[in-house]
Amino acid sequence: MSVRFRYVIALAAVAGLLSSCGIRRKKYENPISKETQQPDKVLFDKAVNDIERSRYEIARLTLQTLINTYDTSEYLAKAKLAIADSWYREGGSHGLAQAEAEYKDFILFYPTMEEAAEAQNKVCDIHYKQMEKADRDPMHAFRAEDECRQLLVQFPNSKFAPDAQQKLRNIQEVLAEHEFRAGYFYHTKGSHPAAANRLQGVADQFPLYSGADEALWLVSDSYQKMGDRFDDKRAAALARIVKDYPLSSHVDEAKDALKAMNRPIPDADPVAYARMKYELENRQKAGVMSHFWGAFRKNPDTRLAAKSGSPQMETMHPTVPASVPQTALTGGTGDVGATVLNGEKSALDTLPDARSTPPTPAAAGTPAAAPAGQVTATTPGTATQTPAGGATTATDSTTNPSAPAASASPAPLPTNHPMPQTKQKKKKDKKKKPEVKNSATDSKQQNQ
Repeated sequence: MSVRFRYVIALAAVAGLLSSCGIRRKKYENPISKETQQPDKVLFDKAVNDIERSRYEIARLTLQTLINTYDTSEYLAKAKLAIADSWYREGGSHGLAQAEAEYKDFILFYPTMEEAAEAQNKVCDIHYKQMEKADRDPMHAFRAEDECRQLLVQFPNSKFAPDAQQKLRNIQEVLAEHEFRAGYFYHTKGSHPAAANRLQGVADQFPLYSGADEALWLVSDSYQKMGDRFDDKRAAALARIVKDYPLSSHVDEAKDALKAMNRPIPDADPVAYARMKYELENRQKAGVMSHFWGAFRKNPDTRLAAKSGSPQMETMHPTVPASVPQTALTGGTGDVGATVLNGEKSALDTLPDARSTPPTPAAAGTPAAAPAGQVTATTPGTATQTPAGGATTATDSTTNPSAPAASASPAPLPTNHPMPQTKQKKKKDKKKKPEVKNSATDSKQQNQ
């Protein structure tokens, strides 16, 4: 057994060494089947061979040579797509960013080619593979949603459209879970207006979300705790559970609540019933160790995502909470009223705006009056106090010769390295410090 185990280890090491050296070959998806010995075709085949053997930098140099040398070649589009594919195969954050930019350029220059839909599908995959769990940063989920939606809009008849539609359902499951966690946090915290707003947005934007019925149930609970004023909104959430999610575990409770509120109980929608039944029957079950390995997995778990139905094709926009007062303009009703003044002028219309009128400067040679008790500086070296009457007295060296003239010392020049004040004081103290003699030593010397 030990010999066989060593043999397996040796084979694995050799396989890893060969793959790292580029000997392991992975076939390229978009080759050119035309057999010719034209120089541009030879360059393209050489680049494809390098891509298949993971020599991506050499392949890109060869393809760039083809593009720069043979600018009228029939293989220019294929060469540009091969450059993007080489970045995509290389991977990494830098490689995927470069691949996305190259794919976008290819779609811009060649939108009618069959490979344009494939390029858009690769852009969707770039962000889909980097998508993280619902409790983490949803940046790549938002980007993947936009790119997959763009594929369905721009290339609706492409062979990649069904796969992109399922990816969009998976992405929206993750985004809905992200919003649901935020709403559930607000509900647990007791912030019911915020919880109702978030959870109502989840149910409205992502009706295919596996927890949409739970979100609506929490919405009804939040509106109930917000007071009788929101009974209509609570009844609408309960009625939606009964109608659109007839197989939910909250259907019986929702019917009882509607009956207690004396509200009509709607019938279940047969289309919604069939869709929900299909989802429950085709839902993938979790493995025994799925919860254990899920803690170490970066990508989200999309087993509960819908397998049927049309995904949402509009971007989610934040809504205004129902607790915010509504304004009532002309012809409307609301919590806050507003009227328009007809011909009446207020002080804002008649009086000038103080901000638009700068203060008028005082006349030359006439000092402005200062408040009573304020010390005002006049000519150099003098300062006077304003009497209670408001008159300002000023003294000048010309009118009062006995007043000493102030010595105006020049201001120090600015510097980036000023000397600390403590060091300057220490230097001055050293110069001015008198010599202190010991009286006992002096008396002893005099006796001697």
